Amino acid sequence: QVQLVASGGGLVQAGGSLRLSCAASGSIFSINTMGWYRQAPGKQRELVAAISVLGRLNYVDSVKGRFTISRDNAKNTVYLQMNSLKPEDTAVYYCNAHAVDPWGHEYNYWGQGTQVTVSS
Repeated sequence: QVQLVASGGGLVQAGGSLRLSCAASGSIFSINTMGWYRQAPGKQRELVAAISVLGRLNYVDSVKGRFTISRDNAKNTVYLQMNSLKPEDTAVYYCNAHAVDPWGHEYNYWGQGTQVTVSS
């Protein structure tokens, strides 16, 4: 089992910045990829950014150049630095961890959502 605790959401004006953090605990040895998803009202949850244990990065096109995902393996924490925020970034952001156990079984773990609201 992996537990994820997210923090850092809030209200910011357009053009501002926020940093989200997600701390993992439990069977962290099994985690390979960590990432952030978001879900806006009336929309499906979408992948925002992900980082593999080897540091491979993946971003949705709409945040490229504005958001940066990073990972501190010593602290078992993943961060999402969000700059130049736009009202369309408003959503509930969820931390995600993809893990594989020694028998090859895959698991997806989710943190509690954190609200990000960008005012125009």
